[in-house]
Formats: sequence, C-alpha cells, structure tokens
Amino acid sequence: MSDNKNKPVKKRTRKDLSWNGNEKLLPGDRGRYLRAALGSWNLPVIDISDEKQVEERILWYFNHCIENDLKPTVMGLCNALGISRDTFYRWGIGEYRTATHCDLVKKARNLLEELWETYMVEGKINPVVGIFLGKNHFGYADKKEVVLEPRQTVVEPTQMDDVLKLYSGEEDSEE
Repeated sequence: MSDNKNKPVKKRTRKDLSWNGNEKLLPGDRGRYLRAALGSWNLPVIDISDEKQVEERILWYFNHCIENDLKPTVMGLCNALGISRDTFYRWGIGEYRTATHCDLVKKARNLLEELWETYMVEGKINPVVGIFLGKNHFGYADKKEVVLEPRQTVVEPTQMDDVLKLYSGEEDSEE
C-alpha cells in the first residue's frame, strides 16, 4: 500500500496563484451590492413597448450605478427594465421591436462595452472575468484565421511523362 494517504497536502502559498474572488471584498461590500441590486426590485413596471419609457429606465439604471459607485452590468440593466437578457439581445439585433428599440439598446450596449474596455485597459477588472464578459456579452472571440491558397500548378497530361522521367532518373536520350 502507498503511504500517500498519510502525507499532508501542501497548500499553495503563492499570492499570484490564489484567487477565490474574496480578496478585495471589504466588510459591508456584499450588503452594498445587494442594496444596489434591490434598487430595481420595487420599481414601477414600465410599458416596454414605449421607447421613451425604456430610454428613461436605461438612464435611471446608469445613474443608479453612478450614485452607488457600481459597475453597470447587462443583467442589472435587464432587471431595471423588467426584461430577460434574451429580450435585451433580441431587441439589440433587431429581431423584435426593431423600429423603436434596436438603436436604443445598441447605444446602451455600446456604452457597457466601452466601460468594459476601459476597465480592462486600466486594470480595474480581473482579466479572466473581463475575457468572460467580452466573449459572452460583446461578441469577442479567440480566433485565428488560416487562409489556404493552393500554389501547386496542375500538371498537364502531356507533361506527366516528363515529370515521371525526371523523378525516375531516366535521361532524355534524344538530345
């Protein structure tokens, strides 16, 4: 039998290898985040078919984030509007309410994307979290495009005998 059962497990002590998401959480932060999220809980329901009401609620949400010193999120915006994330994306791609909501949602989404880029560039967000947000909310992807271009010329049947002679070692005795 192996003695590995009795060996103590060595824990990592390097700070750069440990991150569980709580290192930067200060006392009271969880409550502050929850209070801010609950800000949209009791909001009066808006007529989401009314472009003006939707715009006012979007602006309310961004101002709410400013007042509470929070990073705005897609889901936070959706909660403030009283819609699902799917509805938000459908509006943004023009699948639904194209004439009234598409440009408005694109504007809000572009603002969120600008903020995300700023947080990433300024080091204000964990890179792993930032990459996740970029891929899942803003269409970023790790891509490497490879373009294959054929460079081999086609050997005509009349030239095939010459090619075979060249590689078989036969010399042309007619010269």
